Amino acid sequence: MDNKVQLITYASRFGDGTLASLADVLRTRFAGVYEGVHILPFFTPYDGADAGFDPVDHTKVDPRLGSWDDVTELARTHGVMVDVIVNHMSWKSPQFQDVMARGEKSPYHGMFLTMSSVFPQGATESELVGIYRPRPGLPFTHYAWAGRTRLVWTTFTPQQVDIDTDSPEGWAYLVSILDRLFASGVRYIRLDAVGYGAKQAGTSCFMTPKTFDLISRIRRAAGERGLETLIEVHSHYRRQIDIASKVDRVYDFALPPLLLHSLFTGSTEALDHWTRVRPTNAVTVLDTHDGIGVIDVGSDQIDRDSKGLLPDEDVDALVRTIHRNTNGESEAATGAAASNLDLYQVNSTYYSALGRDDQKYLAARAVQFFLPGVPQVYYVGALAGVNDMELLHRTNVGRDINRHWYSTAEIDKNLRRPVVQALNALCRMRNALDAFDGEFASSRDSDGAMTLSWTGATSSAILVFDPARGVGKTQVPVADLSWSDASGNHVTHDLLNEPPSIG
Repeated sequence: MDNKVQLITYASRFGDGTLASLADVLRTRFAGVYEGVHILPFFTPYDGADAGFDPVDHTKVDPRLGSWDDVTELARTHGVMVDVIVNHMSWKSPQFQDVMARGEKSPYHGMFLTMSSVFPQGATESELVGIYRPRPGLPFTHYAWAGRTRLVWTTFTPQQVDIDTDSPEGWAYLVSILDRLFASGVRYIRLDAVGYGAKQAGTSCFMTPKTFDLISRIRRAAGERGLETLIEVHSHYRRQIDIASKVDRVYDFALPPLLLHSLFTGSTEALDHWTRVRPTNAVTVLDTHDGIGVIDVGSDQIDRDSKGLLPDEDVDALVRTIHRNTNGESEAATGAAASNLDLYQVNSTYYSALGRDDQKYLAARAVQFFLPGVPQVYYVGALAGVNDMELLHRTNVGRDINRHWYSTAEIDKNLRRPVVQALNALCRMRNALDAFDGEFASSRDSDGAMTLSWTGATSSAILVFDPARGVGKTQVPVADLSWSDASGNHVTHDLLNEPPSIG
């Protein structure tokens, strides 16, 4: 994976609503800023029950957004990442509709999981309550198969029916997706919800040895097609470290809440510990299309005796501070307050979670860019976006608070904001300096300030992150940045008003 800053975005929500418009926005407004792009689901349909993560046809581009030719054209200038939704598909898919109509006579009968697929002899109460799920209740929905009611496995919503990845039909379906992506110039795939993709009686059905076998199978098939694999799993940090040793890339989902904790409290102890033990084959993020994952720093939800990177009371304080900084907006979008798929995330834009503090926001981005890994910036975060309460109230979907629709005109308006200009400058620096392909070092002084440094063949860069400066204050610089390149030595003590200038 190219070690350059990438954008995460919906094709429909960043520009004029098409893949061609997205390509134009990236090539004109963000030249040199985002050199790769993770396009969130653009399959048919892109606006289903879960914003595209419930495809009716995973191998077809929704014609309202464009075609595979548009994906190929974008891949000409940008490394393109696309989701492979491993665990499920829409109940409206032709395959599942055929099963509903014909039952066991359908050629797709074996493609979908039912309760009896996993528990042919029935399940005990302890086996059922031991199934891990990111929302309350059991993962089953009543569906009629040729007039017979079956309990179909639905991990997330009743509209998302789970695929039997052990079946020949399920595996052939996944391989057909890989073939389609490879043929269109896609370079990277993100395995969505793969942690739930392999079920086995007597287990939690989440990140079990069988899951790792499935990940290995997909990774091998993807590698044969020149596709690099990124794993998306929210879980206890030790599990993330274990996952990282078995895959190409893994998300660093612990970083976003740890940075918030540091900026809220002034303490860098937990962040420093994570910096020393975290996997380096990471994709770093502060925000995505999902919420801010407190599960990634708290105690293990499966084994509560396994403590997290933060004590549970600190996680609770973190959530309360986000709610306070957003004046209750995040609280209205989180947990049982709105329709949510995941109760272990806080729904808010990262900028709003920081109380719309430009200095703290830029410092957080700087730390993200300095930690080893490939940085991704979510499109709302790219414009330092605030919580979209109007969209939340219209849909009552908690995560929509962080899924604003930006027209090209609105993008242009936001590009005039100093905080967005400064973020773009940080991205250009991160892309331009060969220091970030060199040697990394980190340290923490007695006052808690962290120093992150990179040394390359022709350049170097040092970031001093001191969040204690900003506790109880607003718009106070909390990071110092210095770098050297062919033009000499440079320094800034104010990322907002004196952002780095390269070349």
